[in-house]
Amino acid sequence: MTEAQAHDQPMSTALIPSEARLLVPALVFIALVVAAVASLGTPLITSVATTFHVSLDSAQWTLTIALLSGAVATPVLGRLGAGPHRRATILATLAIVVVGSALTVLPLPLPFAWLLVGRAAQGVGLGLTALMMGVARDHLPEERSAATIALISVVSIIGAGVGYPLAALLAEFGGLRAAYGLGLLVTAIAFVTAWRSMPAAPEGRSAHVNVAGALVLAGGLLLVLFLAGERSLWSRHLAVAVTLAIAAVLLLCVWTVSELRTKTPLVDVRAVRHPAVAGANIVMFVGGSGMYLLLTLITRYAQTPHSAGYGFGLTTFVAGLVLIPFSVLGFVAGKLTPRVRERIDGPLLLAGSAAIVGGGFVLFATARSNLAELLAAMGVLGFGVGSFSAAMPGVILAVTPTSETSSAMSFNYVVRSVGYSLGSAIGGLVLAAGTATGRLFPNDDAYTTAALVGVAAMAITTMASLALARRRSPETNPITAPVGVPGLGRSSRTGS
Repeated sequence: MTEAQAHDQPMSTALIPSEARLLVPALVFIALVVAAVASLGTPLITSVATTFHVSLDSAQWTLTIALLSGAVATPVLGRLGAGPHRRATILATLAIVVVGSALTVLPLPLPFAWLLVGRAAQGVGLGLTALMMGVARDHLPEERSAATIALISVVSIIGAGVGYPLAALLAEFGGLRAAYGLGLLVTAIAFVTAWRSMPAAPEGRSAHVNVAGALVLAGGLLLVLFLAGERSLWSRHLAVAVTLAIAAVLLLCVWTVSELRTKTPLVDVRAVRHPAVAGANIVMFVGGSGMYLLLTLITRYAQTPHSAGYGFGLTTFVAGLVLIPFSVLGFVAGKLTPRVRERIDGPLLLAGSAAIVGGGFVLFATARSNLAELLAAMGVLGFGVGSFSAAMPGVILAVTPTSETSSAMSFNYVVRSVGYSLGSAIGGLVLAAGTATGRLFPNDDAYTTAALVGVAAMAITTMASLALARRRSPETNPITAPVGVPGLGRSSRTGS
C-alpha cells in the first residue's frame, strides 16, 4: 500500500465522550456473552449424555459443533464487518445466536438433534469478537481504542471461565434446560444491547463476500477441526484420517490460490503474508495449542476421582470454580497490558506472556499434590493468557488498515480456534497413550508428559515471538496502517 492509498482509507469516526462510555461496556459485554455461551457445552457433556440417552462421544458434539460453526462463520463475518452493513451483520448474527439458544431450551421432537442445531447457531456468535474490535477501532477515541480492543480479546478467552461454573451450578440444581436457559437469557440481553448501542460503519466502506472461496475455506476448516476433535479416528481408521487430512490440505491450498487471484478476497492473503501478521498468526497457533492444552489438563485432573491414585474427584460445579483464578488474573493482565505496551513492544510482550504460560506448565508438572497448587497453576495460566491475548491485536493491527480490522482479526481467531483444537487433541492423545489396558483413567505420569509437551510448545512460542520482535525494525513499512491508527502505540507512528 502506498502512502497515498493509506491516506485514502476512510477515517475513523470517534463518538462523543458520553457515547464512547456507553459503547465500551457494550462491546466487552457482547464479546463476553458469545464466548461464554459457546463454552456452555464443556461442563454439560455428561448431563447431555444422561438426559438424551446418547454416548459421551455423541454428547461431546455439543461443544465441538459450536467450535466448528464459529471457525467457519468467523472469516465470513469478518469480511461482512469490513463493509457498510456491519451493524446489520452484528444484529443478524446475534439474532441467530438467540434463536439457537431457544432451540437448546425448547422441548422439541428429536431433542438431541435440535440441541446440536441450536449449539451450532450459538457457535456462530464467536465470529462477533473481531467485529467488536472493528467497532472499537473505528469509533472510540485513540487513547481508549487500544485498551478496549485488548480487553475484548481477553474476555473472549476468559468467557469460558465465567460460563463454566454458572452453567455447572444451574445444571446441578435446575437441570440441563436451566443451564441452557442461562444462554438464552444473556444472548437476548446482548441482542438488545447491540440494538441500542452499535453505531453504523464509517462511510466509504465496501465488502463483497467471495461465496465460492467461503465454501472452500469452510470445507477445509471443517475437516481440520473434525480431525482434531475425532482422536479415535486416527487410532481406529488411520487410512480414512490420512485421506481426510490430504483433502483438507488440498482445499486450503485451493482457497489460498483463489484468494490471491480474486478481486474480492474473503481474507486479504497478501496482508496475511506481511512478516508481522504471518509471525503473529504462527505465534497464535503454537501458543494457542499450548494454552488450551494446560487448561484441559488442569480441569480434567481436578475431576479425576481419588480411586485413580491421584486427582481430587471434584464435581462439575466445584471443578468450574477452579477456573476462577484463570478468569480473574486473565482480566487483571488484560487491564495491565495496554499500559505495559507503552513501554514494551508487542512481540516482546507476547514472548513474556508465553514464558509465563510455560511457567504454569512447569508448576503443574512438578507440583499438583494439593488443590492450592492446582489453583496456582491455573492463576499463572490465566495471567499469561490474558497478557498474550491483550498484546496480540496490537501486533497485527499495527500493520493493518483500519478498514480491514475485522477481517484481519477474524483470520487470527480462526488460527486460534485451530490451535485450541490441536491442543485439546494433543492432550487427549498423550493421556490416551498413558492409559493402561482395562483402565479408565491415565497414569499420573501421563499428565507430566503432556505438561512437558506444553513446555516445549510455549518455548517455541517464546522464541518465535522474539524472532518477530527482531524483525520489527525502524524500516518496517508504517503505511500499511493509516497514520494515527488508534491505540497501536509507537509501532503505528514510527514503524518500529
